[in-house]
Amino acid sequence: MSLRRTLAITRRLLAGFRHDHRTLALLLITPLVILGLFYLLFSEERQPAELGVINRDTGPLGAAIVADLEDSDLVEMRTMTEAEANQALEDDALDGFLALPEDLTQQALGGGSLRPQLTLRGTDPGAAAGIAQAISRAIPGAIAGLAPGAFTPPTLELEPDYRYGGDQLDTLDLLGGPFIGLVVFFLVYVVTSISFLRERSLGTLERLLASPLKRSEIVLGYMAGFTLVALVQAAEVLGFSIGLLGLYNAGELWLIFGIEVLLALAAINLGIFLSTFARSEFQAVQFIPLVVVPQILLSGLIVPVSAEPEWLQVISNVLPLTYAVDGLRAVMLEGQTLASMQVQVDVGVLAGFTLLVVVAASATLRRTVA
Repeated sequence: MSLRRTLAITRRLLAGFRHDHRTLALLLITPLVILGLFYLLFSEERQPAELGVINRDTGPLGAAIVADLEDSDLVEMRTMTEAEANQALEDDALDGFLALPEDLTQQALGGGSLRPQLTLRGTDPGAAAGIAQAISRAIPGAIAGLAPGAFTPPTLELEPDYRYGGDQLDTLDLLGGPFIGLVVFFLVYVVTSISFLRERSLGTLERLLASPLKRSEIVLGYMAGFTLVALVQAAEVLGFSIGLLGLYNAGELWLIFGIEVLLALAAINLGIFLSTFARSEFQAVQFIPLVVVPQILLSGLIVPVSAEPEWLQVISNVLPLTYAVDGLRAVMLEGQTLASMQVQVDVGVLAGFTLLVVVAASATLRRTVA
């Protein structure tokens, strides 16, 4: 083996990187972007759970419990009526609410067991755990302050009701729905961007552009072909996830499939559009950590969008994957239908983004590699 020839190959490779400024920039900038996002998302402390309290107690215990919960760093508490609490829970403005009965003080003084009514939204295990912990601290402390040592303190029994899902939901159920969309988005984007770049590199696209075909017809034709493949993949992913893996689903399968299809269409046209700016399949793949990974981090899949810094929330709210994650969770975990305003917004934004990238792909289509 010749060391000189080996080093010559090494120098040739490094020279290629030195002259390919785009690849060099992607290699050096992309890791900083991803690590910066990780820092911004995970350096912040978790936001306290949103808890509503309905205090019907006519004695001092209810007021003491409210005061203790107000001082808790585990929950952000506000008092409200039962109607307000139910509406806030429906609007995803609360993680849960606690209802204190009229005779709570008398029950505590009489000993036995206390069973206050706790209703949880049921789609965020972290928030549910924080609420339960805060209540478990506040109620015994408030009881002890009534008449220390004068009576036998009652036991606290918390048996929450769940509006959606419930305690049977595990991490797979909570993340499974969004991951269905993520798998389709990622794979369709990769296949589309590389395949379309190959069509340009082989000269197929140049011949099509020289024909009487319009650019929009070429883009729509490619989109239709890729869409047929994406439909098969989306159906396969959905059937496998729910049929074989047994993911929790309270919604309609056709609506889940429809959101998948819209996300696939967005990925197809995004792949066509971005492939215009790549000279090689290697560069097309490098767009993945720059375009796909930030969407995964900012979509609410790992960290809720509401827990992100405010300026990052602005970015999250323009990313298609954010609306796909939100829509799939609403349908699969909460059983929302297309009549829901939340689902309508998610579907509308995905459809609008798809139309936008179709126009962008048609406008930037050219014969040669960038």
